[in-house]
Amino acid sequence: MNTVNTMRAISQDVLGGPEVLREVELERPAPRPNEVLVRVRAAGVNPTDWKHRATGGFLGAPPFVLGWDVSGTVEATGIGVAAFRPGDEVFGMLSYPFGHGSHAEYVCAPARAFAPKPAGLDHVQAGALPLVSLTAWQALVELADLQPGQRVLIHAAAGGVGHAAVQIAKSRGAHVIGTASAGKHDFLRGIGVDEAIDYRTTDFTEAVRDADVVLDTLGGDNSLRSLRVLRPGGIVVSILPVGSDEFYEEAERLGVRAARMLVDADRTGMRAIADLAESGALRPTIAGTFPLAEAAKAHELGETGRTTGKLVLVMD
Repeated sequence: MNTVNTMRAISQDVLGGPEVLREVELERPAPRPNEVLVRVRAAGVNPTDWKHRATGGFLGAPPFVLGWDVSGTVEATGIGVAAFRPGDEVFGMLSYPFGHGSHAEYVCAPARAFAPKPAGLDHVQAGALPLVSLTAWQALVELADLQPGQRVLIHAAAGGVGHAAVQIAKSRGAHVIGTASAGKHDFLRGIGVDEAIDYRTTDFTEAVRDADVVLDTLGGDNSLRSLRVLRPGGIVVSILPVGSDEFYEEAERLGVRAARMLVDADRTGMRAIADLAESGALRPTIAGTFPLAEAAKAHELGETGRTTGKLVLVMD
């Protein structure tokens, strides 16, 4: 049983497979000026979580508590927080990458990382949305300036980022082409994909022409190959931030644009996502939920690469 000053969290002392994750009891954080303390009700699990678990990524050596997605209730506010009061239901993404820590019963973060939770979403749905939706929003809307009638190719369109990106693109009036295995094509059509491509049997560079925007969720050679399907002046946005300069050089040679990005916490983006969710234009597909203590099982399932939508940890 927790005392009032402690909380359960999922931590690790070494890098490795899902088995390194363990439930620990930590001191409950206290909000500093401009921060809120949120009682976490649900927290999404994303590929960046298992990559950091295995390699340390941006975070270096453990111990650390992973997790960037949050949906929960404001427990306390720090000095200067005017936007929220204790009891408010909020959702958001912790500052990426160094604001991690949502795979715990409580988390402190800047108030600007959060927006009011849409009333039409439960905490599991809201906890699934922030990182993937902000990634898609920042890629498609802020970087690519996606316009009505434009053609957008979304790689791995049934995945976490992909299925959010499809819905955001449709909300912008775009024509959406998505790649996924054939078994997921009915799902893709259900969320608005206009043309579905089976990446196992079809080379997308032969099937797609004159795209205005490509959202590359895979990186590597896929980034380079995606440049070939663009119209002049089109853009490939890769959410894999590290790679060869050849990506930019080839884009310049072809007369197109290339960008690599990391998602960034942002209240304006979260409010846009909340509006889309409230209107019904954006709904997460939940691939599975796990109690906090079974975080390792969520990582195991996620690492198969076969899930549709999002995995979510629940605290209650």
